[in-house]
Amino acid sequence: MQRVLIVDDSGFQRTLVRDAVSDEYEVVGEAENGAEAVDKFENLSPDVVTMDIMMPAMNGVEATAEIKDQSPDTTIVMITSVEQREMMKKAVAAGADAYVTKPFDGEDVLEELAGVV
Repeated sequence: MQRVLIVDDSGFQRTLVRDAVSDEYEVVGEAENGAEAVDKFENLSPDVVTMDIMMPAMNGVEATAEIKDQSPDTTIVMITSVEQREMMKKAVAAGADAYVTKPFDGEDVLEELAGVV
């Protein structure tokens, strides 16, 4: 079972993602911002990261770039609002493998993960 780190500054959104993926992926950790995500990534070595874009301390684009720099093979799926298209382009340039737009249902997340994992 592949290991996933869930990153979002909203506890509610983290819960939605965890509920969506927990049957097919082992959730090894959660982070509230990009800086915490990079730290937890280094300690937990997940195979997959779900990443919000707009977060305090370090945004998802910066965290994606740092994680991909350390581990280019790690799959990162951005989970973001539709109106953040410019940031999504930056996230793809930083190495994001796929994205899901909010609001989403669990199947949306699983389909994107299945397409890139």
